[in-house]
Amino acid sequence: MIAEFEIIKPLLGGVLIGFASALLMLSIGRIAGISGIVEGLLRPKTGDVFWRFLFILGLVFGGFVMSFIMPERYSLETGRSIEMIALAGLLVGVGVHLGSGCTSGHGVCGIGRISKRSFAAVPTFIGVGALVVWYLGRSRIGL
Repeated sequence: MIAEFEIIKPLLGGVLIGFASALLMLSIGRIAGISGIVEGLLRPKTGDVFWRFLFILGLVFGGFVMSFIMPERYSLETGRSIEMIALAGLLVGVGVHLGSGCTSGHGVCGIGRISKRSFAAVPTFIGVGALVVWYLGRSRIGL
């Protein structure tokens, strides 16, 4: 079953993400790529930690606030525990970093900067994700 199509909330979310990314780039010259931001926290350099910490804190705090505003969007109907989902996200992040990429850096900032690498990476991310969803959907319904 296909969910009801919404346009306003995703559009506003995209505008906010774009605005925040542009603000980060224009204010301190940094790209809002989460893998690189986390790596900078794990391998800190003097004077380059505070903004990274605030960025991560903002992501966590924003998610926490939104879970109260729209709790229906935060229900776990996957049959998997929150710990398994967190582990999966961590492993994706490690894999992305090992591949010298970053989905948010390419998808949000790279496309905006007209990066050739990003124009190759983003369709690859989306294509592989679509294939996995298609495959899992077929196997779940027994095709």
